[in-house]
Amino acid sequence: MKIRLLAGLLALGLAATACGGAKVETAPSSSAAPQGGASSAGGTVKIAINPWVGYEASANVVAYLLKNELGYTVELPEIKEQLAWEGFETGDVDVIIENWGHPDLKKTFIEEKKVAVEAGSTGNKGVIGWYIPKWMADKYPDITDYKNLNKYAELFKTSESGDKGQLLFGDPSYVSNEEALIKNLKLNYKVVVGGSEAALIKGAQQAQTQQKPLLFYFWDPHWLFSKTELVRVNLPAYTEGCDADPKKVACDYPEMDLDKIVSTKFATSGGKAYELVKNFNWTNEDQNAVADDMTNNGMTGEQAAKKWVEANTAKWQAWIPK
Repeated sequence: MKIRLLAGLLALGLAATACGGAKVETAPSSSAAPQGGASSAGGTVKIAINPWVGYEASANVVAYLLKNELGYTVELPEIKEQLAWEGFETGDVDVIIENWGHPDLKKTFIEEKKVAVEAGSTGNKGVIGWYIPKWMADKYPDITDYKNLNKYAELFKTSESGDKGQLLFGDPSYVSNEEALIKNLKLNYKVVVGGSEAALIKGAQQAQTQQKPLLFYFWDPHWLFSKTELVRVNLPAYTEGCDADPKKVACDYPEMDLDKIVSTKFATSGGKAYELVKNFNWTNEDQNAVADDMTNNGMTGEQAAKKWVEANTAKWQAWIPK
């Protein structure tokens, strides 16, 4: 998503959340824990939930360990990306567990306002791209070269895209260079907002099973790649600085080392909770396993986290503060 995969995100005010609410989970023995920042003696940790399931998988595993290993109360408010950063300033957010780049937000909230700090890599490698179902690449072998996309624009036309080919997008808050790419690469396409991760997943699955043309924005890591055959369209190769000016972007997205961001207050007073968040580090395969259970196997985030934790003791024990 959730570059979660790079350029800036939309904001509407902190009250507007991804799903209009907040999920609150409480540790068994911390009802009397102090609010407004964790400490080594317990407390409340607020981990923002950004709107894609991979992020939610990471957040639920960290939340499960905070509660069950360290005795903290954990709140998981559903907040879109830029709004979560604003939460560092208001005290509504302690942790963003998976950050996709955002040098603009880092400049504002880390360098200038100094209300947030980096907390190290998640271990996940992320990249955004344009994808088509595999059957299209098999039928039209040259379609994976962006230079040939205009030749196939007719195939991708929809009622929403009019006389142009459709490029299906997800949640409006996602990192996006799509408008600039279409303009600067002179592509006869229009971005159509599906509105959510679920819309992208449904579109991809239908495109493959029903042999329907689809060009869409997506990202890795994601469990969908283990369920549906997708092929990436090759945009001009990314080079350092090619995306420096959002209006002039004409290159693909880079691979990113996804990192964690926490409030400055949490970093200085979060105690063992902060140490656990800082130590948290796993693989794309780890995240995809939890996300798959949450999406396809009927598990809640907590159930999927519990399953992963029970199967990976050696890995997470290294994250627990001594």
